[in-house]
Amino acid sequence: MGDVGNESAIADSAICDDSAYCDDCGAESAFRDDVCDDSPATLLRRWLLLGVGFTNDSSFLFLSLAGKSVFIRSYLHTHTHYTHKKYAHFLRLHNHYIYTNPFDSPSTGSGCFHTPPMAGFASSLCFSSITVVMQFWVLLFLFGINWVPVADSSTLGVEYISRLLEIQDRERAPPSIQISAAYAALNRLIPSHSSSFQFSIISKDLCGGEPCFKLNNHPAVNHDGSAEILISGTTGVELLFGLHWYLKYWCGAHISWSKTGGAQFSSVPKSGSLNRIQDAGITMKRPTPWSYYQNAVSSSYTFAWWDWERWEEEIDWMALQGINLPLAFTGQEAIWQKVFQNFNISAPDLDDFFGGPAFLAWSRMGNLHGWGGPLPQSWLDQQLILQKKILARMYEFGMNPVLPAFSGNVPAVLKSVYPSAKITRLGNWFTVKSDPRWCCTYLLDATDPLFIEIGRAFIMQQLKEYGRSSHIYNCDTFDENTPPSDDPEYISSLAAAIFRGMESGDDRAVWLMQGWLFTDDPFWKPPQMKALLHSVPVGKLVVLDLYAEVKPVWATSEQFYGVPYVWCMLHNFAGNIEMYGIVDSVGSGPIDARLSPNSTMVGVGMSMEGIEQNPIIYDLMSEMAFRQDRVDVKTWIDMYAQRRYGLFVPSIQDAWNILYHTVYNCTDGLNDKNRDVIVAFPDVDPNSIFTSSLLSLPRKHRHSNNRSLRRAIYQQSSNSYTHPHLWYSTSEVIRALQLFLTSGNQLSESNTFRYDLIDLTRQALAKYANQLLLKVVEAYQLGDLHAVIHRSQKFLSLVEDLDTLLACHDGFLLGPWLKSAKQLAQNDEQKKQFEWNARTQITMWFDNTEEEASLLRDYGNKYWSGLLRDYYGPRAAIYFKFLIQSLESGDGFRLRQWRKEWIKLTNDWQNRSNVFPTKSTGDALNVSRRLYKKYLEEPDSHEF
Repeated sequence: MGDVGNESAIADSAICDDSAYCDDCGAESAFRDDVCDDSPATLLRRWLLLGVGFTNDSSFLFLSLAGKSVFIRSYLHTHTHYTHKKYAHFLRLHNHYIYTNPFDSPSTGSGCFHTPPMAGFASSLCFSSITVVMQFWVLLFLFGINWVPVADSSTLGVEYISRLLEIQDRERAPPSIQISAAYAALNRLIPSHSSSFQFSIISKDLCGGEPCFKLNNHPAVNHDGSAEILISGTTGVELLFGLHWYLKYWCGAHISWSKTGGAQFSSVPKSGSLNRIQDAGITMKRPTPWSYYQNAVSSSYTFAWWDWERWEEEIDWMALQGINLPLAFTGQEAIWQKVFQNFNISAPDLDDFFGGPAFLAWSRMGNLHGWGGPLPQSWLDQQLILQKKILARMYEFGMNPVLPAFSGNVPAVLKSVYPSAKITRLGNWFTVKSDPRWCCTYLLDATDPLFIEIGRAFIMQQLKEYGRSSHIYNCDTFDENTPPSDDPEYISSLAAAIFRGMESGDDRAVWLMQGWLFTDDPFWKPPQMKALLHSVPVGKLVVLDLYAEVKPVWATSEQFYGVPYVWCMLHNFAGNIEMYGIVDSVGSGPIDARLSPNSTMVGVGMSMEGIEQNPIIYDLMSEMAFRQDRVDVKTWIDMYAQRRYGLFVPSIQDAWNILYHTVYNCTDGLNDKNRDVIVAFPDVDPNSIFTSSLLSLPRKHRHSNNRSLRRAIYQQSSNSYTHPHLWYSTSEVIRALQLFLTSGNQLSESNTFRYDLIDLTRQALAKYANQLLLKVVEAYQLGDLHAVIHRSQKFLSLVEDLDTLLACHDGFLLGPWLKSAKQLAQNDEQKKQFEWNARTQITMWFDNTEEEASLLRDYGNKYWSGLLRDYYGPRAAIYFKFLIQSLESGDGFRLRQWRKEWIKLTNDWQNRSNVFPTKSTGDALNVSRRLYKKYLEEPDSHEF
């Protein structure tokens, strides 16, 4: 094996003589060797920077330090191949090969890497006694990304909210309660290791005054079932995030929502054999104090039907992701019922005010009223009990839940009870005919004295019910509700009055406001923005930069004109299922914002409308709460793929590299509201759909007598069909799918792999279906009846096949959504109402007439098995029926009749009660392979 001892001595001497960075034991020194008790592997960082020890085409460095190995990847090239066998390991590094002889464990080994002598260093760098796969990635990640010293985390925004932070720290649950909550979560997460970790709460003073966590080897570990790893943190959230960090980067584990594959713990060593941390330990600080979670509409798109069991799982997930500032909106209708009773409004008077269970988010915001209601009293009572459990658990973890505040949205009856009050009826919000049963809600002017009275009463009633608050309240009076005047003085007076309503109920109140209005509404020009933002004392208003990964308002508003803000990733609309993201922006955006001059940033956040999709995006975004520097996303994704499946598979690494540069690299700045034709079928005349091949037809064909063709040519200028969002090469994504299928036999037992395989196959087939529909329409425009019949049948077959694929994983089923709705019902009438709510939200959404569909139809679409076969397929079949009839009769497409039939189909489906499976069936790998071969392997020869 060469002169292992000699090289070790050289390395030991080099490191022991260098004491730089010794004052910081952060993540960047995560694998410092214990040759020196108080010195990190500074020399290794310098080697990485200088490129020392390699020929130009080398990619790896191995170094033996006193019998403990350090394994660094300089990553000078993009492809590395690794093969793991039970009795031998080979690493192929371009023209260099390393051979390792394993010890007792197949995952450990030793070996030497021979390179030409350079700069006085030995020509053979050796390694020994190393957990190859895990140590490889952890060292690559921690050294390759976090070698830069931690920057000063203070921002102007943090200074502005320092008073609130002090109060929240002082009022936090006692350490013993937070520790008990952390142990309980650990036991729910990985009970086999419930005794492997010891938790302790520490003061911020031990972390320079910042929230943090520390990882250390337990001083008394003896491998007899006692604790092996000591995790210290400033709150229970930091404890659990520290646990998650250890499981990720020392054990190669992965945690995601259960619907997206759940946790991968197969790579975690058995209790008693956990991987050790370097003796100096690890400390990681939050660069900003808050990690925010949820969107005002998440409560309807995702949480609508959750019971306590599901909420408990989610709050555990929040803590493991480091979230300490979550919205807590459940049960507020019961609070409002009690508040309005004090203003002479009875419970029956509110039947027309609250929306149904699946539409509460929009009735709370004053967009609609009564739709899907009325709410049964049992619902109100249940939800209030649930909210108390939610809040209790959040407080136990040391979180700061955000409660709602009064925005001015009032029931219509208030106008008759207080006839002199300044109450304005708002305009129509997406109803078809401005139907007064659902539209045009009422807004109490914030300058009316009654506003402050109601605002105070609402805050105080919550404090009475819940016993406490975190002193931070959400209010979005102007979200999709534009003020009646653009006069800055008027806007300022409105906003000041809104805050007085909060402050009168809680003199320590801070207003948290969604910043969507500044992204979405041209009304908010700089004078109007400043008027709103400066109407409240500095530090008493915090803005959520809701869509910062795509349209960062902080960068165009002088950091919200000096007001504290949270950098948020919106990412998802309506819980649509689409492989999508901007990982480069996520991995760098929060850092750029925090380090910008005069930054007022006070946190990071996830503000998606729906969850349980694209787990990679949320895994990375959650880490940004503790990241001091930009993330090397390519390296991070390499690690993610291995952690997610618990196994290093070269073809999977290549596949994820493709996905990184395609579906997860959307840079066109467009909103990704999924409009794939399967789930959002076009409600237009086929002659208004532009097909690019049409214009390439020879001129003699353009002047044929086919009336459909002539209309297709001359009506393009009035095209009303919006093509689905596409920002990447579909052939590249199909190539990634090929690589997934190639690796399928190795990973078929992995639940996370099965989820990703189905999602990737679905993504490829969905885009194929978009093109297939255009081919159907093109055939219609050309008058080719045979092609229309053939291609439409193929489309319907694809929908059926896709439904079969989705049935192979619990995360893609319609049944659980409907079942959970009915389980909250107390009687048959409620079951019918709740199921109607659940079915309506994902199909028609809002009201319709016989011939005019809802303006929000398909906004909440889902790729769920059962929904495709039972609804999306039959709807498409109606359209194809009218295409065929049009060609057979020689008449035009009967758009009016088509609409009547598909609207009736939808309304009938909303009122049905047929039951769908709640457990998956079928072999995901076999189905995916079959569909790939049928539709994607050679699409030209199969179809066109």
